[in-house]
Amino acid sequence: MKKTSTKTVVFTAIMTSLIVLLQFMGSFIKFGPFSISLVLIPIVIGTAMCGTGAGAWLGLVFGLMVLISGDAAAFLAINVPGTIITVLLKGIACGFVAGVVYKWLSKRNRYLAVAGAAVACPIVNTGIFLLGCLVFFMDTITGWATAAGLGANVAQYMIFGLVGWNFLFELGLNIILSPVIVRLLNIKNY
Repeated sequence: MKKTSTKTVVFTAIMTSLIVLLQFMGSFIKFGPFSISLVLIPIVIGTAMCGTGAGAWLGLVFGLMVLISGDAAAFLAINVPGTIITVLLKGIACGFVAGVVYKWLSKRNRYLAVAGAAVACPIVNTGIFLLGCLVFFMDTITGWATAAGLGANVAQYMIFGLVGWNFLFELGLNIILSPVIVRLLNIKNY
């Protein structure tokens, strides 16, 4: 069994604290009905510096903070188990997959690897959110689409109403800031 270094534990703890802080502060920044998730940046940085296990942990913390902060309140009112499963799974998976992408690409170039992880993280997060919507909340979302004037075009509502600008903003911010922050940290080997 591989021992975890003190640096890794401390860095993961710092990223965990940052996730908690950013999730509560970010809940005040909204595009449409949902908050902007600035939390994906420390997840990518943490997984790049500390590995897939740290990424999964940071994603779990993100998921827990989404549930605690009230960002999932609309979905909790509809289906508590479905919300908890979706929120925790999307958090854990986005951190873990970002770590896998980073590990695979880091053999070529470290900053390309961070950029790849920065792309993978919001795609997995949003993809699992949309899958959770389909599995657990389809009737409600159909009603929301109808109320928004989109009638039977639920897919259009899900893409443009639930995730659209929010996803693009998170993706762009992640791609720009994650590699820059890793470069500024300039930590060669963990």
